[in-house]
Amino acid sequence: MRRALALTPVLVAACVLIACGNDKEPPGRESAPPQTTASTATTEVPVVAPRRTKDGCAPVAAFVPRPEQRLSRPRRKLDRSLRQSAKLRTNCGTIRITLDVREFPKTVRSFMRLARAGFYDGLSFYRIAKPGGNDFVIQGGDPAGEGVGGPGYSVVERPPSGVRYPVGTVAMAKAADEKAGTSGSQFFIVTGKGAALDPVYAIVGRVTKGLGVVRRIAAVPADPVTETPIDPVIIKKVTIGESKP
Repeated sequence: MRRALALTPVLVAACVLIACGNDKEPPGRESAPPQTTASTATTEVPVVAPRRTKDGCAPVAAFVPRPEQRLSRPRRKLDRSLRQSAKLRTNCGTIRITLDVREFPKTVRSFMRLARAGFYDGLSFYRIAKPGGNDFVIQGGDPAGEGVGGPGYSVVERPPSGVRYPVGTVAMAKAADEKAGTSGSQFFIVTGKGAALDPVYAIVGRVTKGLGVVRRIAAVPADPVTETPIDPVIIKKVTIGESKP
């Protein structure tokens, strides 16, 4: 099943197709296989023509889906005494995320493991969700590039009751039939104020620098049905930083 975000009834009426609960998948998108070896496709990729919109994003090569991924679970211990952060370099700018080590250590450890393995490098933000024209989330981290892939494993870290997802929250997407707090590799960044999200998504951290870049990505034109950006938004590299509090 496609990893998606459920919406409350208020937003369901406004969305054209946003993978709400058991909604049908967009044409051509099959049910997700088990979470999906971080290998890169060797197919020659054409260079994309300059963007048609003045959104501040650089033109990049089109994303090419990767084969099914089969990574092992993270084994490296997480030092909770250190401040952990992630820097996402995209063709639209750089986003810095402070990782929530104390509240979601299992989720953060998995995200860091994938980042250090280069799993996210070259992947895309394949989804820009704006139900009814309103900002909601941008979503990426799928090697398949359409919401059906993952790293080949998942972790579960149930969020506390009453958890909220304000603008800039970085959380992990999950399929509707998975347990609360389940995550693979796909993540989303909240772009809409008061986003109606059920408290079932494990949080990996919050954007502490580069919220303007997040807004820039959210403004990239997307297909209103599939929510796929018209021009590619690529994660060039994700690096992890550690420092003392």
